[in-house]
Amino acid sequence: MTNADKAPPRLHRFSDLHFQPRFAYPAMAEVVEVAGLADRSELAGGFARFRDADIPWQVKYDELILVISGTFAVETPQGRFEAGPMDTIWLPAGTEVRYISVDALVFYSLQPASWVTGTAA
Repeated sequence: MTNADKAPPRLHRFSDLHFQPRFAYPAMAEVVEVAGLADRSELAGGFARFRDADIPWQVKYDELILVISGTFAVETPQGRFEAGPMDTIWLPAGTEVRYISVDALVFYSLQPASWVTGTAA
């Protein structure tokens, strides 16, 4: 795929973003994607808000999480990783996790963006 096949560059203002409930735990997590399959890209990313969250999940993609505010923890078979503002957590595909937070805003990036469909962009 060439750059001509992808969406053009753009700017997202955080104040203009609209978060939507996520996972089977809509009261605990809201997300807004800012890049992904709609851009015909295999890299996806966006913001997530977690409140009183304890969410079990198996990561189906490589994921990098940057904590912007609050405290965010991820429990894995390898241990608990607790991060504060400007800390990052790396999770390889296939990792069993629990996302845990009282109140946090994070930025996430994941690859492949097509993990849900199992197809390439």
